[in-house]
Amino acid sequence: MPKILIVGGGYAGFYTAWKLEKHLRKGEAEVIMVDPLPYMTYLPFLPEVAAGSIEARHAVVSHRRHLKKTTVINAKVTNVDHANKTATITPPVGEPHELAYDQIVVTAGSVSRTFPIPGIAENAIGMKAIEEAVAVRDRLMNNFDKAATLPAGPERDRLLTVVVVGGGFAGIETFAELRSLASALLKNYPQLKFEDTHFHLIEAMGRIMPEVSLPTSEWVLKDLAKRGANVHLDTQVVDATDGNVGLSTGEVIPSDLIIWTAGVMANPKVVKSSGLPADPRGRITADATLRVVDGEQIVEGAWTAGDISAVPDLSGGGVGGFCVPNAQHAVRQAKRLAKNLVAVLRGEEPVNYFHKNLGAVAGLGLYNGVFQSGKLALKGFLAWIAHRGYHGLAMPSWERKFRVLWGWWNNLWLGRDIVSLEAVQTPRAFFEEFASKPRPAAAEAPAPKAAEKAAEPVAEKAADEVAEKAPVAAK
Repeated sequence: MPKILIVGGGYAGFYTAWKLEKHLRKGEAEVIMVDPLPYMTYLPFLPEVAAGSIEARHAVVSHRRHLKKTTVINAKVTNVDHANKTATITPPVGEPHELAYDQIVVTAGSVSRTFPIPGIAENAIGMKAIEEAVAVRDRLMNNFDKAATLPAGPERDRLLTVVVVGGGFAGIETFAELRSLASALLKNYPQLKFEDTHFHLIEAMGRIMPEVSLPTSEWVLKDLAKRGANVHLDTQVVDATDGNVGLSTGEVIPSDLIIWTAGVMANPKVVKSSGLPADPRGRITADATLRVVDGEQIVEGAWTAGDISAVPDLSGGGVGGFCVPNAQHAVRQAKRLAKNLVAVLRGEEPVNYFHKNLGAVAGLGLYNGVFQSGKLALKGFLAWIAHRGYHGLAMPSWERKFRVLWGWWNNLWLGRDIVSLEAVQTPRAFFEEFASKPRPAAAEAPAPKAAEKAAEPVAEKAADEVAEKAPVAAK
């Protein structure tokens, strides 16, 4: 059977494998998916995970549970020799090995795009992985615990200050959800007041949320202002060392929680190791059928989709003529890619990918949201219902849908779970603190001291005198 190797198990990779299982006949091809993680993360839920509205494990989809006919390998693809159609698989344990394939699908997604700003790499955290969302939630809750024990002053202000960099959808949703969480936490901390919490959003452009109309984005700004949020437009972060966020305006904001959401870029390690052609922005180049191309020439046996790829947007709505990196395109590209790949295996012609943006929907905390589709704009509670309805249905598999919906239903009556488990990041610390340890080995007997050596001649003289007196006593 021909082997189909899928590099990356995120949106595009998971859906490609899922749909190939559906379209391939028995014995028609073998599908192998390689990803260092055992799950796909549903990225639109990360802000709600950070806000404690969704259980972290419910926002991910297990590869092995839902890909019954796919061989799942938890490892990294560290090199691709497409001329010989072999890939180097590097597992976390064991030696790297070569894997031969007939068709390769590169869907390794994107990573946070950062700039060489002092302190960002050391002190900021992104919002591209489930682990990051959990860490943000636990940090904010732990900071409330610490601040409640401190008197009013600079240290308490620093603990209760959140800075989010980036005013796109990811940044606004994260910012609004955390603001909502902080407001909800205050009722459990009588020592703290609303005025003690400080939220700052830093955006380099003159507006937020370019995916929606200007009036809609202005409404969001006003809504955030009502909730005590500070939005800094036309402002850049120039420094983030020692817990102090320096802005291009000269203002300095002390903060213990800096969240970076200022854009994404194609996974650079996978693009470089693949050896496939890429555009100046580091994305693997593709045509509208999702086959990899080198200029005008098709690279036979190579496919790509999702954030790692530069796919033409035939609807005319893309930036620079290409599909924007979002979940909506990644899922639909993967479905089309799976059909096209099966068609090529059967000697049929692939079909161009075409998708017109359905609109944008964002949650802005509990019972508040915004929805934009063409000229239609919804705000507030109705938009929040649309947000949850859309993403609840878009979550892959009924098993995952049920877990998310059940969590929302429980929270409706029980409220958010405000327990922080930050200590889980150092799970052995408590055990090590009280664990009995072997005593150090006994030291060797010390060498004779100088005084002892000096006493030796005296002892010998005394012994001689006793020996001399012994015959007299006998006589």
